[in-house]
Amino acid sequence: MHYYYTASNKSTPNIIIILMDDMGWGDLGVFGQPSKETPNLDSMAAQGMLFPNFYTANPLCSPSRASLLTGRLPVRNGFYTTNAHARNAYTPQEIVGGISRDEILLPQVLKKKGYVNKIIGKWHLGHRAHHLPLEHGFDEWFGAPNCHFGPYNSSDRPNVPVYNNSQMVGRYYEEFGIDKKTGESNLTQIYLEEGLDFIFHQNMAQRPFFLYWAADATHAPVYASKRFLGKSQRGRYGDAVMELDYSVGQMLAWLRALGIDKDTFVFFTSDNGAAVMSGPKQSGSNGPFLCGKETTFEGGMREPAIAWWPGHIPAGTVSQQLGTVMDLFSTSLSVAGLSVPDDRLIDGLDLSPVLHNNTLINRPIFYYRGNEMMAVRVGPYKAHYWTWSNSWEEFNRGINFCPGQEVAGVTTHTQQEHTMQPLIFHLGRDPGEKYPISAVTKEYQDALSRITAVVEKHKKGLVPGVPQLNMCDMAVMNWAPPGCEKLGKCLKAPKSQPWKCDWPH
Repeated sequence: MHYYYTASNKSTPNIIIILMDDMGWGDLGVFGQPSKETPNLDSMAAQGMLFPNFYTANPLCSPSRASLLTGRLPVRNGFYTTNAHARNAYTPQEIVGGISRDEILLPQVLKKKGYVNKIIGKWHLGHRAHHLPLEHGFDEWFGAPNCHFGPYNSSDRPNVPVYNNSQMVGRYYEEFGIDKKTGESNLTQIYLEEGLDFIFHQNMAQRPFFLYWAADATHAPVYASKRFLGKSQRGRYGDAVMELDYSVGQMLAWLRALGIDKDTFVFFTSDNGAAVMSGPKQSGSNGPFLCGKETTFEGGMREPAIAWWPGHIPAGTVSQQLGTVMDLFSTSLSVAGLSVPDDRLIDGLDLSPVLHNNTLINRPIFYYRGNEMMAVRVGPYKAHYWTWSNSWEEFNRGINFCPGQEVAGVTTHTQQEHTMQPLIFHLGRDPGEKYPISAVTKEYQDALSRITAVVEKHKKGLVPGVPQLNMCDMAVMNWAPPGCEKLGKCLKAPKSQPWKCDWPH
């Protein structure tokens, strides 16, 4: 292998955001996963900064990704539904909406400084032509607009297309195989090669780059390539984690080999908590936290997070900063020497002072589910204004969002309002949200008065965006994506019959 060393491009560092799919806080060795199978991520943490208190903006994939790229809560950027109260909505193939043209995405701003922007993997911000990444600031894309569900029979639902830039190059389960029986797929390997290749070419051309690497192997149905299958103590899900860990290690090693590690800011996190409702064969671990994906308990929203930038971020540091994926928007722009758009409210904070000096910035965390603010964290205290796991109807059908973790009065199966007397937990002493603080104590009253002030200010300034996830239509599925003609892969769409999407949880 030839190594090319280029002159340092200090003024505009490269930016890499590595976003996992449904990976839980408890999936990393550095956070105590018993099998200790993530040596590359663990050493990334040892060389960088670990964030034990890092959150997503929403407990499921599409809204959290929209928030990462816009720096705004889903209730502001439109990635929510008003079809029913406090429902999780995302972008399945039948969704009509997607990211609004009015939103400003991170790559669009980075272009001002000449960044070349690439997304690899799952987009999930809408799959119709005007919603795709190259229409929203990305220069290159290799990946898919939706989850890798399937295979489908093409008459009532098409298989999801895989794109190279603006043209499809095949479909999942067709040209891009995923063997659901054995769990074998080469997708992570392809995504890794795409990433290394992109880094190499931008470095050769001496252009600053933004790489958004969004592999989805840990999302059910989980997959790994042959050399990783059967390697983990944890089963197939662990195999997927081991391959992703290996991939992160390869990317960091590549930056070093090219001599650009000190000029590249890298951040690793996940889009939401582990999907514990899928069971241990298809999902990961949220460590000590309550419940998982789809819920606003800690297991649904607290994420593994590591920042790495040799020579800039002091090695081996642990930051107690409360962070969110929205901060990646503001922090990346700051790293690039750009300011955030000033014509809208940005929820993300610039974490540069945290990264460089391990300072602490006082800020709240808002836990939204659909159109409802379910909970708020201020300091170590978290107040639940609403609680809900999922409905009795779903629960009785065997869909369990909190397996083995029912906490009476907390993991409720009806939407319980606690606005008059929120449930308050001290997450330092009680990370599992099992012991609500008694409402008669001074501690409760003090915490409540602090939190109430934060909530009032937030609600006063809140102007919800136009909800983009209300309408569904079979006709908008990936029947005939751009590029299908060349491949002879166009399918005939049914006639349009829009309906209001049903979001059960």
